[in-house]
Amino acid sequence: MHDQDAGLRERLVQVGVDLVAQEGTQALSLREIARRAGVSHGAPRRYFPTHLALLSAIAGEGFADLARKIAEEAGDHRAGPRDRLMVLGRSYLDFARNHRGMFELMFRHDLLESNQLGLRETSLPLFRFLVDLVARALPEPGAEPAVVAGALWANLHGIAQLWGWGSLQLATGVDDVEPLLRAALAAHLGPVDR
Repeated sequence: MHDQDAGLRERLVQVGVDLVAQEGTQALSLREIARRAGVSHGAPRRYFPTHLALLSAIAGEGFADLARKIAEEAGDHRAGPRDRLMVLGRSYLDFARNHRGMFELMFRHDLLESNQLGLRETSLPLFRFLVDLVARALPEPGAEPAVVAGALWANLHGIAQLWGWGSLQLATGVDDVEPLLRAALAAHLGPVDR
């Protein structure tokens, strides 16, 4: 790929990242991305044979951003695994709140299932990091760390979605996700004093 081609490909992805941040996933049409990138509406097809391929590249940027955030914030090996899981959970919930459109795009099943542009290779290391921390935080041997991590992730994702919609605040009366995060960890790992 020539430098000019790589530059336009990167620009199309960056325009998509900016567009999803400003207007959400519904704005991510090939035509709108091309328009905002200042190219013909057919130009994206030169680099992305399908709309799904372009959306996958944009979602890949979201996973990379989330991975950097989690590595920076939860990567402190001096802290215990449970404390690191709290930090990871906060990072995940903050990302969901601050990047709602990208968060929605990243977890579209059709993108993950298609594995366009190796999206699974971008997303699965995050899950493996979670599994590793859960394995070290589990109080009792015999529990399957990947299953517990999957349940915890589903719980965090549900908190993120329901918090974003305002449902949890209404139902629980809390105005901060911290108690919900602590409850999720206790539900999956047991109480702190164990």
